[in-house]
Amino acid sequence: MNVSSNHWVLASDNPGKLEEFRTLLTPIGLKISPQGVLNVDPVEETGSTFLENALLKARNASLQTGQPTIADDSGLVVDALCGQPGIRSSRFAGSRASDASNVKKLLHLLKDIPPAERKAHFYCVVVAMKEAGDPAPLIATGSWYGSISMEPRGDSGFGYDPVFLDLNLNSTAAQMAPEAKNRLSHRGQALVKLQQIMMSNSD
Repeated sequence: MNVSSNHWVLASDNPGKLEEFRTLLTPIGLKISPQGVLNVDPVEETGSTFLENALLKARNASLQTGQPTIADDSGLVVDALCGQPGIRSSRFAGSRASDASNVKKLLHLLKDIPPAERKAHFYCVVVAMKEAGDPAPLIATGSWYGSISMEPRGDSGFGYDPVFLDLNLNSTAAQMAPEAKNRLSHRGQALVKLQQIMMSNSD
């Protein structure tokens, strides 16, 4: 896959994701624009895996724009909830749920679970697609292991960051500076891998 094009569409309008993608991909010369500025209609996430949903989103944005596209699908996997919320992480409390609503539902379901049994991890798969029919999209993944805190802590980040506790630092993702989070996070890991793949495939 030739990745010499420097303008890519991000198949998301999530401002937190956009900031993370730009922070990690701008240094290798990529210009990232959210799909909304190009009037892309989001696709329904009907896949049964993170990878299937990432491919759906990337292909949809590329079809509508005719431009190279990057998409990710990420989620929180909680052991005590048999892997929930998983691929439904952003819709855990409903199809248009806010981050706060999703966090509230998660904490309610875990209210009787002690700290030692609240293990969880974030998972991310990132897909880079040259065109909608790209037969060999670039794929990178990352995982971040920790646990769910008893209550929200911190004001940074988005999603489940206020309750995802990094056990080595005893801090939630929302208590970390962006630079620290990008070094540790599932999305940061996946994007670093994608950087490396793109650079090895560039002219």
